[in-house]
Amino acid sequence: MPKKKTILVAPLNWGLGHATRCIPIIRALLDYNFKVLIASDGAALLLLQKEFPELETVELPSYNITYPKKGSHFKWKLLLKLPQLRKTMNSEKKIIRQMVATGKIHGIISDNRLGVRNKAVPSVYITHQLNVLTGSTSFFSSAMHQKIIKKFDVCWVPDVDDVVMNLSGKLGHLKKTPFPIKYIGILGRMEKKELPKTIDILLLLSGPEPQRTLFEEKLKYAFKKSNKKILLVRGLVEKEQHWDNSKNIKTVNFLQRAELEEVINKSEMVICRSGYTSIMDLTLLEKNVFFVPTPGQYEQEYLAKRLKNLGIVPYCKQEKFKPKKLNKVAVYKGLKSLAQEPVDFSELFSLFERE
Repeated sequence: MPKKKTILVAPLNWGLGHATRCIPIIRALLDYNFKVLIASDGAALLLLQKEFPELETVELPSYNITYPKKGSHFKWKLLLKLPQLRKTMNSEKKIIRQMVATGKIHGIISDNRLGVRNKAVPSVYITHQLNVLTGSTSFFSSAMHQKIIKKFDVCWVPDVDDVVMNLSGKLGHLKKTPFPIKYIGILGRMEKKELPKTIDILLLLSGPEPQRTLFEEKLKYAFKKSNKKILLVRGLVEKEQHWDNSKNIKTVNFLQRAELEEVINKSEMVICRSGYTSIMDLTLLEKNVFFVPTPGQYEQEYLAKRLKNLGIVPYCKQEKFKPKKLNKVAVYKGLKSLAQEPVDFSELFSLFERE
C-alpha cells in the first residue's frame, strides 16, 4: 500500500469565512484518502479544531489585521502594515520549507495565506479576489495580489465560470488570465432542508474587531423593542458555547456547522455581512437576506451593491440600518442556487497525485 499523502490546508484568520469554506475541501480530501494537516491561527484555527478534532493542527504566525473604528481609514492602516505582512509571509515560508524538507507535507492548499507555498510540492491558492478592490488604489492592490498568486501552481476560484450569472462579479473574473485558474463551483458547507420556521430573524455576526462589536451593539439596540423571535449568533469562537435567553433576543457566542445549518434553515430571514463565504452558504440554502457590509471593506460593499442591482438582495450601510428597511426584502428575488455541476474534487486533487 502506498503511504497516504498529507495535504496542508491553511486558511487566513480574518473573519471566519476563509476557514469555513475550507471545511468541504478538508472533508473531500479525507474522502479521497489523503491525510490533512490544518494550519492557521486564532479563531479560524479554533473553529477548524472544533470541526475536525481528530486532525493534527499547526499554529501559524498571525497577520494581526484589525479594522479601525472609522472604516474609511482601513486601506491606509493596511498600507502601513505592509512591512509586518511581509515579515509574517517570510515566517510562513520558513515553517513550510521545514515541513516540506522533513517530508511532513506533500501538497499545499492556501486560502489567502500569502506565504504558504513551496516550489517542491504542488501549491494551490484559493481566492475569489483576483481583483482586490481598494477604491482609488484598486489597480495596484490587484496587481500585487496577482503577482503573489502567480507563484502558486494554480488558483482555485470558488465560483462558476459564467461571466454573467456568477457570485463574485469582477472580483473573481479577469479579462485575461495571466496564470492557471480553475473555477471550482460554489463551495458550501451546508444543505438546504425544509424545516419549520421557528426564528423570524437570524442575526449572523462575523469579521474582525472592532466592527463586529459595533455591529452587534447596533443590532441589539435596533431590535430591543421588537416582538419578533430573534436569534443572534455573535460569531465569537470560544472554548465553550454560551447561550443567553434574557430579554427578547436569544444570543449564542458561536454555533458549529450542523447547528448553524439548522438555525439558518429554520429562519425566515437572515441579516449578516456580505462576506463572500456567507453569500455562498446562503445561496445554497436559498435564503431571504438583508446585507450590511463591513464599513471600509470595498469587497463587501461591491458584492452587496452588485446583488442589489441584480434585484437579488437589498442592503444598506451600517450607520443607516433600521429594522423597517427589512420590508424591502420581500420585493427582491432572494438568493437562489446557481445552475452548476457538483464540485469535481477528483479532478482538482489530481494535482496532488503526481510524483
